[in-house]
Amino acid sequence: MRPAEIERRSMDIIEAELGPTPELSAAERTTLKRVIHATADFDYRSSLKFSENAVEKGLAALRDGALVVTDTNMALAGINKPALSALGCEAVCLMADPRVAERAAKNKTTRALAAMDMAAELYENKNIIFAIGNAPTALLRLCELAQNREIRPALIIGAPVGFVNVERSKERLTELSVPYIAAMGRKGGSAVAASVCNALLYMLCDRK
Repeated sequence: MRPAEIERRSMDIIEAELGPTPELSAAERTTLKRVIHATADFDYRSSLKFSENAVEKGLAALRDGALVVTDTNMALAGINKPALSALGCEAVCLMADPRVAERAAKNKTTRALAAMDMAAELYENKNIIFAIGNAPTALLRLCELAQNREIRPALIIGAPVGFVNVERSKERLTELSVPYIAAMGRKGGSAVAASVCNALLYMLCDRK
């Protein structure tokens, strides 16, 4: 079987097993299916949470050439680059930037937190989608920056995975008046963050 056929059949299986989702819009359901496709985990049926019009706001940002900032190179690698390019968008991860390591050491923070601070400074005037799939410290810092109006993100994808501060970081995100798509609970990961980005990208590319 060719990759496209495998994906098509996989999505058919997901569609059949997912069942009705009357609480979700068509675009939200499409996003959920892409996350399930990436994880084979139907628990996201109940844990993936959308703020009002979050998908639409993410799509609008991508139409306007948004910059996607990730907290891991794995998430960066998972985002479809041809789709990004077709829409005039870019994606970056600052975790390997030596300036991030220096800042983290100086301030005694995680590199993930320092990377978010640097992104806020470097891309102050950019239309940004933040895709967080690993570090709760990164998500908590984004929440702090957003609350203080130091950033105005087009969308925050909050999907860190783990046990320490993970659930709290997502709960904090949902308390803010910023557009978000969050994988509540302990589950998440770079693949989830990338799959949400790809769901948005594919919706737009399919319409072109």
